[in-house]
Amino acid sequence: MDRRRPPRGPRELESSQLSRLSGVTTEAVSEFLERRGWTRKVSAALENAGIKASPADFLVLVVVGAVVAAAVGTLAGGLLLGLLLFLAAPLVAKALVGVMTDRRKRIFADQLDNTLQLFSGSLRAGHSLLRAVDAVAKESQAPTSEELTRIVNETRLGMDLDASLDQAAKRMGSDDFSWVAQAIGIHREVGGDLAEVLDRVAGTIRERNQIRRQVKTLSAEGKMSAYILMALPVLIAAILSLISPEYISQFLTSGFFGYAMIFVALLMFAIGGFWMSRIVKIKF
Repeated sequence: MDRRRPPRGPRELESSQLSRLSGVTTEAVSEFLERRGWTRKVSAALENAGIKASPADFLVLVVVGAVVAAAVGTLAGGLLLGLLLFLAAPLVAKALVGVMTDRRKRIFADQLDNTLQLFSGSLRAGHSLLRAVDAVAKESQAPTSEELTRIVNETRLGMDLDASLDQAAKRMGSDDFSWVAQAIGIHREVGGDLAEVLDRVAGTIRERNQIRRQVKTLSAEGKMSAYILMALPVLIAAILSLISPEYISQFLTSGFFGYAMIFVALLMFAIGGFWMSRIVKIKF
């Protein structure tokens, strides 16, 4: 069989060596995560963000991105900038995962009204509860379809349906879906018309979503003002560094007082940003 295969070219040899190196690196990172006990935590964070990658692959990509950012920063602005970009890359990756997680939870909350309508319709059509969950999972869009499919698979593997629903509600951070899980659990104990109960829960969730959208609209002006106020110091510093670099360099050449002023400015910047984020973030 080896003699029948055509000889490998240089590109194939390079690709095979690169794939072998990446495989060894991924296995080493996976073993490191297993020893530290971080595999499940990182995997749960990636699943909540909707990222289809293993923890080892994701961390390898983050490290590669950090090295590339450090190389570009070193070539563009020196060793200090490269070091800052290298340290900032993991923070950017973590922030990106958080943004994707919040976005996925928000989409799940927006789809919950239609999901409950499909639930009640499937139950009225004569389907059992688990069959209705499976049918809604096939008819819904992501991330609802992914979460409901996971509930069905966990139930088929022996987990109790109530426990699986509660875990999905905690995973998505949805109080509304927690109410749905409680309604289904009560129905399984005492019986009754579950479709009618889900319709009432859907009506309550619909009213909550309407109030949430009104609050979001009313707080949009405050959020935009906060974004502008947070961006102004950074933009002014960047423009001054381009127009008058001598003026900005005095903060670094004036000794202790210059560094003290930079520290106080960053501290006030952080306090102001935190204060404005608390003002425009409304919980109800």
